[in-house]
Amino acid sequence: MSFQSYLDNIELKTGKTPAEFVALAEAKGMTQPVARAGPILAWLREEFGLGRGHGMALVHVIRNGDRISDKHVGSDGTHSDPSDRLRLDGLAAR
Repeated sequence: MSFQSYLDNIELKTGKTPAEFVALAEAKGMTQPVARAGPILAWLREEFGLGRGHGMALVHVIRNGDRISDKHVGSDGTHSDPSDRLRLDGLAAR
């Protein structure tokens, strides 16, 4: 599953776009690049029922924005994405 697919599935499950999660995390003071994953994962599990895999995808977005490493871009692997930029604005915006 691509990184973008993880984010799309999170939106389908919760009704919130990745950008909305970033805004919520910012309001909680969890957006610094040094923000620890544990508290973010606990918040996502408790309030939204997200497991570790989907939670870690959001931790990455909360810490790093829409950029991902290009090592999987265009690869034949299971985590291949077409671009090093993620869509955070939600499915309806496409």
